[in-house]
Amino acid sequence: MPTIAEHNRQAAAAYAAIPHEHWIEQLDDGRHVLVRPLTAEDREREYNFIKGLSRESRHARFLGEINEPGKNLLDQLMDVDNQQRMAFIALVHDNGQLIEIGVARYAAAREEECECAVTVADPWQHLGLGRILMQHLMTTARKNGFKLMYTVDAATNTGLRELTHALGFHTVTDPDDSTQVISSIVL
Repeated sequence: MPTIAEHNRQAAAAYAAIPHEHWIEQLDDGRHVLVRPLTAEDREREYNFIKGLSRESRHARFLGEINEPGKNLLDQLMDVDNQQRMAFIALVHDNGQLIEIGVARYAAAREEECECAVTVADPWQHLGLGRILMQHLMTTARKNGFKLMYTVDAATNTGLRELTHALGFHTVTDPDDSTQVISSIVL
């Protein structure tokens, strides 16, 4: 297994070849990941990413049971216009391939408000990737004129609640469903 320094060195050439706008970010353990906007070419990556999530992570992301991401779900997830609907993915270099390990997205909801979601592959959780993805998302939402960002999630999803709290979100119990919480932040 390569050291972190060797991994970062090997990944640097692959990351440099990316033609899209992108950022190289360092995780809490020192590994580098590439973050960039989601593109149409990422459809298969997104499919493989969702399939690779644990049952618990899929349930947390979609607030319900999903075994296989179907065409309609993929169409919806890939529908980004980089203003009203935006998504950033995190990629890692693995044996010559760029593998998706995280995604954060928002979609316009009401005027000047957007709903967001973030998902990180199970082995990459608790390394700061969710925070990095959300910071890119929040910056872009602000730049695109949104004044408030929120997420609706299961009250049992303590990982997301810890992340949103660290980012400055305020969390309340959903008045329509006590099993859910709504976390929001003024941008």
